[in-house]
Amino acid sequence: MIRKVKGTRDILPPESRLWQAVEAEAVRTFGAFGYDEIRLPLLEPTELFVRGVGEGTDIVGKEMYTFTDRKGRSLTLRPEGTAGVARAYIENGLGQRPHPLRLFYAGPMFRYEKMQRGRYRQFSQIGIELLGAATPEADVEVLLALHTYLGRLGFDDLVILLNDLGDPEDRAPYVARLKEELGPHREALCADCRRRWDENPLRILDCKVERCREIVSGTTPIAETVSAEARAHVDRVRELLETLGVAVRPAPRLVRGLDYYMRTVFEVVSPALGEHAVICGGGRYDRLIADLGGPAVPGVGFAIGEDRLVDVLPEAYCRRVLEVPFVAVVPVGAAAAAAQALAQRLREAGVRTEVEVSGRSLRAGLKWAAKTGARVAVIVGEDEAARGEAVVRDMAAGEQRTVTVDALVEAVEPLLEADGGADDGH
Repeated sequence: MIRKVKGTRDILPPESRLWQAVEAEAVRTFGAFGYDEIRLPLLEPTELFVRGVGEGTDIVGKEMYTFTDRKGRSLTLRPEGTAGVARAYIENGLGQRPHPLRLFYAGPMFRYEKMQRGRYRQFSQIGIELLGAATPEADVEVLLALHTYLGRLGFDDLVILLNDLGDPEDRAPYVARLKEELGPHREALCADCRRRWDENPLRILDCKVERCREIVSGTTPIAETVSAEARAHVDRVRELLETLGVAVRPAPRLVRGLDYYMRTVFEVVSPALGEHAVICGGGRYDRLIADLGGPAVPGVGFAIGEDRLVDVLPEAYCRRVLEVPFVAVVPVGAAAAAAQALAQRLREAGVRTEVEVSGRSLRAGLKWAAKTGARVAVIVGEDEAARGEAVVRDMAAGEQRTVTVDALVEAVEPLLEADGGADDGH
C-alpha cells in the first residue's frame, strides 16, 4: 500500500467542512475590510527566502524544502507567504496602484520541522498584508481585522501577545547587550540556542526549552532599548487597540522567527493548545520590499496557521458547521429522473440534498437515509411522479405525508429548521 508522505495528511469529510467554513469566513471578513485575494506560486527561487526571511533563521537554515531543477536553478517550496507577496509587488509593478494596498492569501506552505499537535510539514496559512502605510493606524487595522475574524469564528479565550522590536538600527546594540548578559550562561543554553548565538541571537529569547526560558528571563527586554520613534509607534498601537476594546498582553521576549520584522510584532496563542502553541503571528516589515530590490514600501500583516486554528475551533461553531440538517431523496422503481428533479428543486432553495443512486429498495433506501443522518426523506415512485407528488418523511418522528411537488420546499423547510436550519452554504 502506498502511504502519504510523513508530515502530510488527508483532511477528510466532515472535517473538510470546517476548513471550507473558516476560509469562507476569511473571505467575508477580510473582504469587508477591503482586502483582495492574491494567489502566489508554491515554488519560488530559493534566494527570495534567503534574502527576505533571513539566512540565519531556522526556516532558511533547517526547514526549507529546496531542490535543484533540471536547469540547475535552486527552487524552494514556499515556507511562508509574506516574502512571496513582496516579490509579487515588485515584479508586477503593484506600486502603480493606489495605496495602501490590501491583500490576503490562503494556501499550503512547507517546512521540514518537528511534528506536533496542529503542526505538519505541509500546513496551510491564511494571511493578510497591508502595504504602503507606515502609521500605527495601519498596524491597528490589521490587528482589528484579525480580532474580528477570530470573533466571528466564536473565539473568546485567545490571547494576543504584543512586543516592540524597534528599528533595524536598534538591533546591533541590543544584540551586543544581550550577548553580554547571556555570556556567563552560554554553555547552559540548548544546542539550538548555542547555534543561534552567532547566526540569530534574538531567537534565543524565543526558545521554548524551559532551561533557556529561565536564563533569558533575567535579560533586558528589547522594548526598553528601542528608539523613541519606535516606542512612540508601538505605544500608539496599544492605545488605539485599548480604545477599540481589543485586549493585548505585553510579551517582552516575543521576537518572531523572521528577520524582516520591526517595531510591532504580535502572536495569538490558544489556551487549548498550550502557552507556547502559536496559531497566528505577524508584525511590521517596512524594509522587506526594499531589501528585495524594490522601492521603500512599508508593510504590516499576519499569517494564521489554519491547521491549528481548525484544531481549536469553539465547539459551538463546529456544531453549527457540521450538524447541517439535510434531505435524502429516495426513488422507488423507475423514478430516478423524478428524484433528481425534486432534489434540484430543493437545492435551488438552499437545502442540502442527497439522492439515493445505488438502486436500493424503498426499505433499504430509508435505512441508508437514517444511517447518513438525514433529517428528512423524500420518497418518490412512478405513481407519485405521474401525479406530481412526493412523500415527505420526518425521520425523527417516523411520520410522513404526501405533498405536491410545488409544495415540497414549504413542507421540508420547517422540519429542517426544527433541527437547526437549512444549509448555510458551508
